[in-house]
Amino acid sequence: MMSTPAAATPAVPEPVKLTTTHWLILIIASIGFAFDIYELLMLPLVLRPSLTEFGILPGTPEYAQWRGMLFYVPAFVGGILGLLGGYLTDLLGRRRVLTWSILLYAFSAFAAGFSTNEWMLLLFRTTTFVGVCVEFVAAVAWLAELFPNPHQREKVLGYTQAFSSIGGLLVASANSLAVGLESTLPAVAIPEFLGFLGSISGTSSHAWRYTLMSGLIPAIPLLIIRPFLPESPAWAKKKAEGTLRRPSLLDLFAPELRRTTIVTMVMFACAYGAAFGAIQQLPDIVPGLKADVAEYKEKIFKGQQAKLAEDKRAKSMDALPEKAQDNLTKQATQKIASDYTKVQEIGGLVGRFLLAAIAVYFVSRRNLLRVFQLPGLFLTPLIFWFFLDVENTQFFSIPLDFLGIGSLPITVCSLGIFIAGLFTVAQFSFWGNYLPTAYPVHLRGSGESFAANIGGRLIGTSFAWVTSQLAVLPFIPGDSPPARFAAASAVVALFVYLVGSIACCFLPEPKGEMTD
Repeated sequence: MMSTPAAATPAVPEPVKLTTTHWLILIIASIGFAFDIYELLMLPLVLRPSLTEFGILPGTPEYAQWRGMLFYVPAFVGGILGLLGGYLTDLLGRRRVLTWSILLYAFSAFAAGFSTNEWMLLLFRTTTFVGVCVEFVAAVAWLAELFPNPHQREKVLGYTQAFSSIGGLLVASANSLAVGLESTLPAVAIPEFLGFLGSISGTSSHAWRYTLMSGLIPAIPLLIIRPFLPESPAWAKKKAEGTLRRPSLLDLFAPELRRTTIVTMVMFACAYGAAFGAIQQLPDIVPGLKADVAEYKEKIFKGQQAKLAEDKRAKSMDALPEKAQDNLTKQATQKIASDYTKVQEIGGLVGRFLLAAIAVYFVSRRNLLRVFQLPGLFLTPLIFWFFLDVENTQFFSIPLDFLGIGSLPITVCSLGIFIAGLFTVAQFSFWGNYLPTAYPVHLRGSGESFAANIGGRLIGTSFAWVTSQLAVLPFIPGDSPPARFAAASAVVALFVYLVGSIACCFLPEPKGEMTD
């Protein structure tokens, strides 16, 4: 009796030989990923000077209200409309939506630089965020379908997404450059035909405006290269044959996809929760590094001493008026936060490249994720819990002035932040690799968008608010606001990492290449 032959295993596509067009695609995608984070991390740099110029002063209830609105309203709207963007990615094509999303956030960022009031700034920060939310989904789907060979796709998605962390370094450099050149830059003014929008004061600080306007940069190469960029071959083939099914958000919850949709949403929220609920709280934690603050104050004072020496009271830092000492303290804490954020971004960059390098060696997606998730579960909460209690020995400092980002302090605490950034940020690249294999072509954009925008942008970013609320509760330990923020960040990090690690047990393994 003859046995029935087993079903043939689909042949694995051969790697695509990279052409000039492919390299152009990789360049555009890398620029898009870099400026995603560039735009998101821009707000902390421009928030204080912009609101102050609009007459909303730090320390007032109005300032706290607008700070919260500028952080969360764009994330909320971006999450909702980003979900629509995922649907449009499946309906209209990857290239078209990718192009328009980059143009949307680039020109919105440029327009934000001309803001005449806080409402105008909020509007353009929101449209910027919408563009960022849509761009990620369209870019990942586009790249995944241009490179059908699994190993090649893993590398392409991993290495292009690594440029997200470079975006964090770029925005810090752009802001430093704008501050340094402020006295020589032309004044920003509203064109006469737009006079109904208001006017910009002649005494305006233009550094924050130029920082916002620098977000226009990714639109320039896109406009030049756009005519040479092909559509996703998988999507275009089905569209041409008339076999492309119409996307439906309800299909994400069909029995065969329901678990994937729910688990990826929860885990994306946890990854963003660790980033926003812990790592992004550094500006509120580092003022507790008292020895570092004193050292940075001394350095800043020496750098300004030539100017201050004109005042007889400025012969020593202790002889400065109280207001001048307060200003030095603020400058010192901002500089420490900036330096530590740079270290965190470099940690994230290393994590992204590490994931890209080892992804091809792991058959199990769950095991690949656990390489970063399980160490992060134990280390990240401990790093924040003991952040202000350890002796913060400085081993050395890495000068990076030639890159425009100053020096990086290598201390006990900055190494901790490097580790936290490595294990947390690497998870974002994982999802860019996993999600394209988890959904069929007609739902790929919608599925990625639901996880990234509803789970990540909408739910995950809200953990920044959770941390700030926890920090004022009486049971949170700490004898100062920075200490309580550090403890609250540790609690949030433990919670989201624990939930994410449990949810990982239910993460479905992709069943090969899904089409339709």
